[in-house]
Amino acid sequence: MLNRFKSFLPLFTILLVLSFQGFTNNDSPGSGLDTKNLNPSVKPQDNFYEYATGGWMKNNPIPPEYSRWGTFEMLSEENYKVLKKILETAAEDKTAKQGTPDQMIGDFYATGMDTNAIEKSGIEPISQYLLEINALNDKMDMVKLVAKLHQLGTGGFFNFFAGIDSKSSNMNAAQIRQGGVNLPDVEYYTKDDDHSKEIREKYLTHIVNMFKLIGVSETRAKQYADVVMKLETELAKASNTRLQNRDPEKTYNKMDVRELKYLANGFDWDIYFDGLGVKNIGNVIVGQPKFLEELSKMMKDVSLNDWKIYLKWNVIHDAAPYLSSAFENENFDFYGKYLNGQKEQQPRWKRVLFATNSAMGMMLGKLYVQEVFPPEAKARAKAIVDNLLKAMGERIKNVEWMSQTTKDAALKKLSTFGVKIGYPDRWKDYTGLTIKRDSYFNNVMRANEWATQDNLKKINQPVDQTEWGMTPQTVNAYYSPQRNEIVFPAAILQPPFFDPNADDAVNYGAMGAVIGHEITHGFDDQGRQFDADGNLRDWWTKEDNDKFKARAQKLIDEYNSFTPVDTFHINGALTLGENIADLGGLTVSFTAFKNTDQYKNGEKIDGFTPAQRFFLSWAQVWRNNIRDSALKLRLKTDVHSPGYFRVNGPLMNMPEFFEAFDVKPNDPMRNSDDKIVKIW
Repeated sequence: MLNRFKSFLPLFTILLVLSFQGFTNNDSPGSGLDTKNLNPSVKPQDNFYEYATGGWMKNNPIPPEYSRWGTFEMLSEENYKVLKKILETAAEDKTAKQGTPDQMIGDFYATGMDTNAIEKSGIEPISQYLLEINALNDKMDMVKLVAKLHQLGTGGFFNFFAGIDSKSSNMNAAQIRQGGVNLPDVEYYTKDDDHSKEIREKYLTHIVNMFKLIGVSETRAKQYADVVMKLETELAKASNTRLQNRDPEKTYNKMDVRELKYLANGFDWDIYFDGLGVKNIGNVIVGQPKFLEELSKMMKDVSLNDWKIYLKWNVIHDAAPYLSSAFENENFDFYGKYLNGQKEQQPRWKRVLFATNSAMGMMLGKLYVQEVFPPEAKARAKAIVDNLLKAMGERIKNVEWMSQTTKDAALKKLSTFGVKIGYPDRWKDYTGLTIKRDSYFNNVMRANEWATQDNLKKINQPVDQTEWGMTPQTVNAYYSPQRNEIVFPAAILQPPFFDPNADDAVNYGAMGAVIGHEITHGFDDQGRQFDADGNLRDWWTKEDNDKFKARAQKLIDEYNSFTPVDTFHINGALTLGENIADLGGLTVSFTAFKNTDQYKNGEKIDGFTPAQRFFLSWAQVWRNNIRDSALKLRLKTDVHSPGYFRVNGPLMNMPEFFEAFDVKPNDPMRNSDDKIVKIW
């Protein structure tokens, strides 16, 4: 992907949106919560999210360059300031030695900020690729070009990469996944609802406008757009939905190259692999066999001229953010303004920062942690992680619905959890990557090609257990089921989200619940299918498996009933893993919090008990304002529920919350006894 850091690790992740403002009460310095963020006109028993965050939401409108504005974005803004300073300092130094971090990130950033050169170049950066597409004489030549384009991070068709073998988690294997479409979700191509139809119409117009920018007449551009839509629709029809792709067993189809050729004999795999420079592949793990079958058929049935149009579109689409303003603006008009509701683009320096981070994230991260994350911060974070792991062990031991056999296996898995905090012990080596001050587009392409080759050389190689799937400057965290590890980058582990000057209630309600969330991912509907060694293997008894599914179904039903905007519902099945992790993480963190002196003493701060402060802190983590169009898009594409329901959804099932805020039966914030969900 061109607009995010390039990671080939198959991770289940959670976006952790953190609070940057309002953690200090002006009346009680250092108290950790700002009571002005509350909306006291709403009863906590009726709508806890509005009660806990309503004041903040009223006073924090969405900036024009954002589709959503909340604690995540606010913390990221502060993060960007640090990164901007690093990049600008490096860019100013034109004497840095070739191959050093300062030279590489400095030259990359400098070319990205040279808008005069970028405007002057027009379509020249992609002209060579368009000419190569025009010159194709047959489909064998086309496959060879597809391999070349895939190395550059474009080309469509499908995704090929090295990733952890889910049933042999100490080894990497070649993997093929569906791809080739450029709308955010494959169902947008096939659904007949008004919203999906409108998206398709807008997308067609966008494609036309893009083709016109490379000199294609409007009449011809409309014909091209129809071809692109037809081909992408066929690929989408053969694709799994996001929900189907959440099943790790059904997306694990291991076969040797001979079987791959039989499955999809319309695509010349020998030419493709040779074009990538990949040899002795052995086995390939195919995520969606029916997709490759359809692609194989299309390779035979679709004319070379139509495939040329499709390839041109992918080149234009993926290159747009790195070309002149005409391309950037048209790309933003569709993906930013229309789909996400943004009023303005992010400023130029941020867009180039994102690209630099995508190209050399770990190199930039090494400089970043020197600025913001002292070594002792690791120890502080590790202590709270250890407390949460211990609390999860207590929860597993005391789960009443699980047999001792499955409990023992769960406890064994928990005992083997890896923990990575702050930044890698061994930094990524960027040897072989060349960055110059020649052009922004060239730097992006060289970085993409290097990253592709760096990934592909891992095929059939042992997994590097020191490798990270996120950069230290990423405001996020994740659990990897194949590695059985939880990872917390430095960008999260700093004030005010984790504030050593705040009381335990605030830290456990925020950071503790986030850590608990990631731990719980090891035992959600996906994570629980992987064993202590990270292998996809069923370690549950049939009875416990059935009990888990019955409890999970109640959570699916609860979230299916939520309607965040208009008639758009949350997809309870799609968001199940994150909803289990929210409920489990909050429960596990409260279990750990009960062992603190603050909880035992029960002393009030700002009129709130320790338990009340814990839940208020949780709510303020997820506060945000979001535009309707962005919310509709996220409901279709995001495995996380919207912030409002990430707060209220779990709390409606928690007796500890009921007690803290005197929530009675029949109050809106309390599920009826037959609907209350308790898993972990």
